[in-house]
This record gives sequence, structure tokens and C-alpha cells, in this order.
Amino acid sequence: MDRLKAESTGGVVTAPHALAAQAGRGVLRRGGNALEAAVAVASSIAVVYPHMNSLGGDAFWLIADADGGLHGLDAAGPSGQAYGPAIYDGESALPERGGLAAITVAGAVGAWQEAYDFSRSRWGGALPWADLLADARRWAEDGSPVSDSHAATLAALPEAVRALPGFAQTFLPDGRAPAVGELFHQPSLGRTLAELQAEGAETFYRGALAERLAEGLRAGGSLLRGEDLAAYRPRWVEPLRLPYARGELVNMPPPSQGFASMMIAGVLERFGLSGMDPLGADYVHAAVEATKSVFALRDRYLCDADFSPVPLGQLLDPIMLERLALAVDPARAAAPGRAPAPGDTVWFGVVDAQGRAVSVIQSIYHEFGCGVVAGDTGVVWNNRGCAFSLDRQHPNALAPGKRPFHTLNPAMYREDERVRLVYGTMGGDGQPQTQAAILTRVLDFGMSPAEAVAAPRWLYGRTWGESSAGLRLERRFAPEVFEELERRGHEVNRVPEYSDVMGHAGMIRVNRGELGLQLEAATDPRSDGAALGI
Repeated sequence: MDRLKAESTGGVVTAPHALAAQAGRGVLRRGGNALEAAVAVASSIAVVYPHMNSLGGDAFWLIADADGGLHGLDAAGPSGQAYGPAIYDGESALPERGGLAAITVAGAVGAWQEAYDFSRSRWGGALPWADLLADARRWAEDGSPVSDSHAATLAALPEAVRALPGFAQTFLPDGRAPAVGELFHQPSLGRTLAELQAEGAETFYRGALAERLAEGLRAGGSLLRGEDLAAYRPRWVEPLRLPYARGELVNMPPPSQGFASMMIAGVLERFGLSGMDPLGADYVHAAVEATKSVFALRDRYLCDADFSPVPLGQLLDPIMLERLALAVDPARAAAPGRAPAPGDTVWFGVVDAQGRAVSVIQSIYHEFGCGVVAGDTGVVWNNRGCAFSLDRQHPNALAPGKRPFHTLNPAMYREDERVRLVYGTMGGDGQPQTQAAILTRVLDFGMSPAEAVAAPRWLYGRTWGESSAGLRLERRFAPEVFEELERRGHEVNRVPEYSDVMGHAGMIRVNRGELGLQLEAATDPRSDGAALGI
């Protein structure tokens, strides 16, 4: 069986880890709906892909009803009340590791419960909550095979991360990094999942588990307190929409960078892709130049809109997109700008037999987040707070109770008010670029989802340890593409043929015809994932 693609009329799942995709398919096989399957995927992947996401991370959910209704679930945790820029006086940047990098509440578990409750009240969901977390608990207790990505990330971690509170005890059994294929056990996390099965997500924020989480974080040097966890609630939000092709793009509002993903696609549409080669230099050049201009606006405005307004009307206005498209020089690269580093994340999607769709992105930001494990819970905490600014005049300045700039953004494309594509990727700054790549390759160039996801990709931005943005291309691009991009002024770096730097993407296409729904799912060959149908 080809793990990279699947076709079905009864429901599909795509996820960057095969065991998580299997958990979702199992729920669909038992008659569960797309939201119930997504909860199973979300909890499972937090166990089997622990370097990319965790119960200690955040999430954004984009949900589509069978009748066309759209819902956004924002599970971005705010900073603790003790956090403010004065704490970091004298520092040039916020810390990325350690207790003082554990700045924000983890929202992901709250989203699982909220999605489950929505499923029961709106979609007739009937599967027990505990059942949806059963696979996650089993893989924590009985062990799951270490993936290539997990092993490679552990091997590359600096010693300073390995020495953080609880890290070695949790992730380096017997004092060493487990090898690819070796069973990795997380007994403490298994006990935490058992508590969640018995008591629901409430205990994570306002119960006995919350008390242990807060105590473990405090012991690890964080200023987060039980009161911060207790005050947290996920929020339902109105998704953003932008006309594109024969339909519309859908994404999440701030603090997500969803508008940036939409803007890049909108600029490319106005620049014009007709006649271009989807693997050619003209196409890559146009996408990179659109990204530069959009990122400059994103970095200027993106923040928690509760604290400072984000001018979405202006940014998504057709006049703005036309202006940005006209500013692209087809023959010459603009100077590179400053770009934040990519993050480690998971995206997954589910569509059920009724056409109900879920697009989810879940993350702890950097690999293994801040590196601090909260006491005896087995939960490694996120470091999303390092995306705040220490510039007190910037809209994204750190403040108590504020959500930071979020790279996370799940995507959909609709036609006639029905979902046509469900898609997304991990990869920080790479998310908007990869979304634009796979979207245009399917809609504008006629590729299948599997072809679009697997095709060679590029990344404009910077990676770990770099201070300026550059352009990376996978070596599968033709030599003349590298030569032409360099002639236009791009500083091009060649990366492996299927590079993790490009992120782990996925896509589901929903075809509606006289015979009903025909679903196509694809996962990324760069990941450890699977696309599965029933």
C-alpha cells in the first residue's frame, strides 16, 4: 500500500506520523465523525512525534460543516500574568530554552475538549471521550517506535537542552537517545493521559493535574502559575476568507499568520501564473518575491488583536494585493529581509463521509519547545513566548495575558461554499510558502494532491543559527532553475532532494459528483506520515 496517498468515499486522514493517521482512521471506521477522528489524531501525534508537538503546546483548528458552515478554534495560550518586558531588561532577545522561555499557557488540550464538545452538540458525535485518547495512552505506556525525524532531532540537540529539568529523564532513557525503530516509552505521560481520560481537559487547567503542571513548571524556572492555567479558555473565532480562483481561501485570524498565507496566494494570482512552469525559475521567483513583501507587512502588524488592531481590511484588500503584485520585478530579486526562524509543528487533516472537514495545526514551536518537562507529568512545555518582541513600541511586545505572534495557520479552499481542499504544513515561515506552492500546483497547474505535495519545494527564510534570510531549493529542481535564480540576484542554497527544512505538508481534495463524495488524501514523503482512507 502506498502510504503517501489514499482515495476513499468513506473518509480520509492525513498526518505526518503514520500511527496518528491510523488512530484517526480507526475512529472513522467505528462510525466517528471528522472531529472525533481529529481528537484521536491530535492526542496520538502529541505522543508519537514529541519533538514536534506536545500536550504542552498550542493549536489552531479550522472546521467546516457539511452544509458549508465555517468555524475557527483558537487555542493559542496567553502569557502568564507575571511576564512583562521588564523581566528581560538588558536582554537583546527572549530566551528560547529553559524555564524563562515557558512564558505562555498551553492551549492544545483545551482545544481537544472544545472540539469534542462541539462534535457532540453539533455533529451528533457519540464516541466516548476516553476512547479518543486511548491510542495516545497506549503508545505512551507500551511505547511507540522512534521515527527518523525524532531520532535525528534528538541527535542534533545541544547539551544545554539535554540538561534542562526533566528532559533527560523523559527523552533520554538510560542516558542515551533511542535509535530509529526502538520502542520509546513515556510512562509519566501515560499517567497524565489516563487522568485526562477520566476527568477531561478540565483537570489540565483547573484540577489536580493543573496543580502538578504548575508546580513542575515553577520548579523548572517558569513564572507561569496555577492561576494562569485556570484562567485559560480556547476561543471560537470567525475564519478569514479571501476570493481566489473559482472560490475562496479560508484561514485563521490573528494572532495566526493566516492572513499572510492568503496574501501570498492572492499576490501570485494577480501577478499571473498562466504559462509558467510549476517547477521553473519564473514561478519560484514570483513566489519568493511575493513572500518578501507580504512578510514585511506581517512582521509589522501581526500580534494579538485584543491588544493592538491588525488592519486586515487593508491587508486583504484587492487594491493592496494588486499593488504588491505590480511591485514584483520579474527579472530581479529584491533585497532579503529579516525573517524569524522556522518552527517544529504538525499539521493534519480529516474529512468524513458527509464531507465535514477539519484542518488542524499543533505545535510547541522549536523542537522540544522550551525543553522543560513539567514535573512528573511527562509534558514538555512550549516556547511560543519567544516569538514576542522586547520592543515595547511594537504591536507584538510582550505583556501579561497576551498571545504572541503565531506562525501556526491551518488552511482550506472552498468552492460554492463547500470545502474543496484541506491543506497545511509545519515549518514556521515555510508554512505560507508551502501552502501557496501546493495550492497553486493543484488549482493552477492541475497536479494531484500527492504530486503537489511531493514536488520539489523552496524555502525563503532562515534556519537555526542564521541571522539573515536566504533561499533554499531542493536538489530535484533542474540545474537551469538554480542558475536562473542566481542570475536574478537570489542567493540560492541547495538542500537534499527531500529536505525536512521544507516542512511536512498534507492535502485532502474533496470531489463532489453524481456518485457522491470522492476523497483524495496525500501526505509528505519528507515526513513519517501516512494518508489513509476507509
